Amino acid sequence: MKLRPLHDNVLVKRTEEEETSSGGIILSGSAKEKPSQGKVVAVGPGKVSDSGESVSMNVSVGDTVIFGQYGGNEIKLDGEEYLILSERDIFGVVE
Repeated sequence: MKLRPLHDNVLVKRTEEEETSSGGIILSGSAKEKPSQGKVVAVGPGKVSDSGESVSMNVSVGDTVIFGQYGGNEIKLDGEEYLILSERDIFGVVE
């Protein structure tokens, strides 16, 4: 199944965090935090400004983005977990 986000929404697949802490300690499943970065899978066409002009998106498919740990809405498509975020919930693009 394919999903096309509307307006300024972005579909993101979370990337897995490392299982070892910076001190070399291996983290158990319950000690790991939710990943706060992921790869953009799909983007909406952008939002419409108050004057009626279309505002294009600043992210594109394939970008790796940083977002808040608990932001967005989690969904499942074909057994895979994704996150739908508004573009304003994305803090930056990893280059």
